[in-house]
Amino acid sequence: MSIIPKAVTDFPWRILVLLMAIAGFGAVVLFSAAGGSIFPWAFNQALRFSVASVIALSLSRIPVEVFARYAFPAYGAVLTALFLVELIGGVAGGSQRWINLGFMQLQPSEFMKPIIVLTIARFYAMLPVGEIRRWNAIWPALVLIGVPWALVLVQPDLGTATMIAAGGVTVMFLAGLPLRLFVGTALAGAAIIPIAFSFLHEYQQKRVLIFLDPESDPLGAGYHISQSKIAIGSGGLWGKGFLNGTQSHLDYLPEGHTDFVFATMAEEWGLLGGTLMILAFLMLFRWGIRVAMRTHDKFARLAAAGLTTTIFFYVAINLMMVMGLAPVVGIPLPFMSYGGSSMLTVMLCVGIIMAIDRAGKRRATPGNWA
Repeated sequence: MSIIPKAVTDFPWRILVLLMAIAGFGAVVLFSAAGGSIFPWAFNQALRFSVASVIALSLSRIPVEVFARYAFPAYGAVLTALFLVELIGGVAGGSQRWINLGFMQLQPSEFMKPIIVLTIARFYAMLPVGEIRRWNAIWPALVLIGVPWALVLVQPDLGTATMIAAGGVTVMFLAGLPLRLFVGTALAGAAIIPIAFSFLHEYQQKRVLIFLDPESDPLGAGYHISQSKIAIGSGGLWGKGFLNGTQSHLDYLPEGHTDFVFATMAEEWGLLGGTLMILAFLMLFRWGIRVAMRTHDKFARLAAAGLTTTIFFYVAINLMMVMGLAPVVGIPLPFMSYGGSSMLTVMLCVGIIMAIDRAGKRRATPGNWA
């Protein structure tokens, strides 16, 4: 008999070690960004990761059937919270995104990112196979995605709205809807871009224009992207060395501890550090996709793949943003950017994927039924 409890040995230690490595590296970068101090960013980030890890491990013990059963009620609760944001939400920085609970500021739109994946996965899991290519398989999902997307867009929060839409549409694609539907929608979307552009807020229009030509206003709207490129490029192959970054330490790089933390890291750790960090994220994505491929339950498969792609969108959009390959939309880099909301959202995704992985392994083990 082992002296280590079975509940401990059943923990997904490989993925936990990987996450701790990424978060630990993030804390090191935040330590440097603060000028060699654990306060206020590195310590708080490590504490938030510890709390979020406990939440993720707690979620991993919940049967997958519970997530399926409560997907729609959870969607309704978060949607109600989004309506409350419009009615009583606090305004900060020109945006109305939070509900003041007294002891914390709640941002419901963050919870909608994993919830929309679970909801759309539940919808298609309930749908008969023969209905998947009919109109009745399309419009309900579009409504489920469109309502929270619109509510978040008017806050305004283009980045979160984009993530919600991307997560939901990804599950629609994985569910087996006709490819021509997505191609036609993409072409139609491209055709109405000029019209949609006119409805954007002025600061959002500036972000798009600066993305197309950042050098047109290097000291104004294009300052973030220009300084980010300088920081990344100046790091070279090996970087300037730990605590030796100049762009972040001399305050040339704005938001070097949040949205542009990758630029802070790349300046000091160079191409080598950036490559190793991206490889670590690729290992995380590989694990999530393998979990999705191993399970035979339709809801679990769609949920695992959808939640994995949600984390992927976080990483891909942030990296493209800091390199000038996408407009600045305020998407943080998971486990690296300072902030509690994104950390909790990503760990919720990880915890649910862990629960799906645990359920799949129990079914695969002779003598176990789940």
